[in-house]
Amino acid sequence: MDIIIRNTGDIPIYEQITRQVKGLILRGELKEGEALPSMRLLARELRISVITTKRAYEELEREGFLTTVPGKGCFVAPRNLELVREDALRRAEEHLSAAVDAARTGGITPEELQETLTILYGEDSV
Repeated sequence: MDIIIRNTGDIPIYEQITRQVKGLILRGELKEGEALPSMRLLARELRISVITTKRAYEELEREGFLTTVPGKGCFVAPRNLELVREDALRRAEEHLSAAVDAARTGGITPEELQETLTILYGEDSV
């Protein structure tokens, strides 16, 4: 499981982990029932605190992406991926709506906004 952590920026490390694991699950790179690395192993590989990986795994479990089996570890939970994608799309639309309102207020053209979106989307796809 390849996770890239950026120490610069405003996104907390646990959130970077949760976003990337969600992406791996949604793209089918992590399959239902597949085991994730232990919290300690992931912390060691990423050179971060176990507390950080614990928080990320707890968040993923709370959102229904992971399930924990005591004594065995964390596994990708069974999910209806269409519902997950629909929820992600709904949240993105909410944010984009706010961005469009801010752009209109600031006199930003749709082309400028599209260019900004393209640049931002490219940065997060790492």
